[in-house]
Amino acid sequence: MILDTLLKKQNMTKYRLAVEAGIPHATLSDICSGKTRLEKCSAETIYKIARALGVSMELLTEDGIRATEREQTYEQGLPEYLQHDLDAYKDGLKKGVSYLDCLWGELYGSINIAQINDGVITPEHAEYLRQKYLWRERRYE
Repeated sequence: MILDTLLKKQNMTKYRLAVEAGIPHATLSDICSGKTRLEKCSAETIYKIARALGVSMELLTEDGIRATEREQTYEQGLPEYLQHDLDAYKDGLKKGVSYLDCLWGELYGSINIAQINDGVITPEHAEYLRQKYLWRERRYE
């Protein structure tokens, strides 16, 4: 993440940045850990961090905005069979169905077919879908 790079470059701790920026240390920890995305923070928080680091607000948010745009495009225009299996898996997660492992397997297979057999999604695109939906920690609510 850009913050970690800037902190190392300036030989600054997260605590010192939080103090100099005038933001709670917990907020900065959440941003640095990825729990809170920097581009989802208020403009005031981003401004305070940027000012304390001596960089522009754009520098802090540019990578996150690009990643968000890429993520949005990665979940649109999918082949019909992959979109169907993705929607079924997301619905199964939401409902907490007992056959989620079957939906997981269907989605895994569809991602592989779309990438390897049909070549309609790139390896990067396939990896994004796997990481977001298949390899993430599952929460049954």
